[in-house]
Amino acid sequence: MDRSYLDLPFFGPEHRQLSDRLLQWAGEQMPAIDHHDVDRSCRQLVRALGAAGFLRYCVPAAFGGALPQLDSRALCITRDTLAYHDGLADFAFAMQGLGSGAITLAGSPEQQQRWLPRVASGEAIAAFALTEPLAGSDVAAMQCEARLEGEHYLINGEKIWISNGGIADFYCLFARTGEAPGTRGISAFIITPDMPGFEVVERQQVMAPHPLAHLRFTNMRVPAANRLGPSGEGFKLAMRTLDIFRASVAAAAQGFARRAVDEAVQHARQRPMFGHTLADLQLSQASLGSMATDIAAAELLTWRAAWQRDVLQRPTTREAAMAKMTATENAQRVIDAALQLHGGLGVKSGVKVESLYREIRALRIYEGATEVQKLIVGRELLKAAASAEGAA
Repeated sequence: MDRSYLDLPFFGPEHRQLSDRLLQWAGEQMPAIDHHDVDRSCRQLVRALGAAGFLRYCVPAAFGGALPQLDSRALCITRDTLAYHDGLADFAFAMQGLGSGAITLAGSPEQQQRWLPRVASGEAIAAFALTEPLAGSDVAAMQCEARLEGEHYLINGEKIWISNGGIADFYCLFARTGEAPGTRGISAFIITPDMPGFEVVERQQVMAPHPLAHLRFTNMRVPAANRLGPSGEGFKLAMRTLDIFRASVAAAAQGFARRAVDEAVQHARQRPMFGHTLADLQLSQASLGSMATDIAAAELLTWRAAWQRDVLQRPTTREAAMAKMTATENAQRVIDAALQLHGGLGVKSGVKVESLYREIRALRIYEGATEVQKLIVGRELLKAAASAEGAA
């Protein structure tokens, strides 16, 4: 695995040490992963990642974390490395961070103390419940409703495509509380699957096996104390959470793409072709050159976004969107080219590039589709121009 990016000035010794430990663990101690039983494999991976100490990078040090605050560079390094080895391992790690991120950002001390140490140890599996059948990219169209009655909220509605749905121990759920129209009337809650009215409607099967579910809530009573942050501030909280973890999606895409290049290089060097090897052909060399350049371009955007958040402590809405958009789109091209170099072998089930082809496709959609990232970047540019004009 190419780790030359660690020589860039974005990283400190703690990041290089993390990469060394993780690479050794992934090569020697990562559990055998059964992709036909994703529930069991995800539970096993969460426990193993917790026992090895890597889930500690998903929470702050005050609650068992490895670093004082969430460190975007550490999250990205971990996802890059795990994705290189196996997509389900990356998924298990990523969801511990994304699923608990709203608690880190806005949870009360009691909420944080109850859940975050269990996330760090791998004892509790986390989930992030935002998407609905009619509210994906358009979060303002959310229909799931939470109505306050005394000391409880009654929640009614549905969520779909929920990662870790059906196996999570808790969910950070977003529902409409109606303080204002659109995105300003949404609040966040911590819910657990043992609450009456919680229902798993369907376990959803997708092209790259992950635990996903369609959930329904029917008069589910949630204590008011389970609300995360102020009422009506849930949309802002969801976007703050996604801003942190969006750059890590880019890093996962890089991990997939790096593995595709290594598989392509190995295959090209071994495959006889017209009296030489596939690697001797100029068309193959040109393809590999484009693949490597696509990865290098995306990783600079990714590390910039992570570094800007960690070191400059500035908002990275635009930078993370650029990284996510570029890395996932570039990785799709890289993996497609790697599969093409494999010829017929590339579409055979069980061949690594075939599984990478299925893995990468979802990354161009979840946590904001490519088209949404373009809108974010454009709006941020216009916002910056308006601010500059107002200050002049």
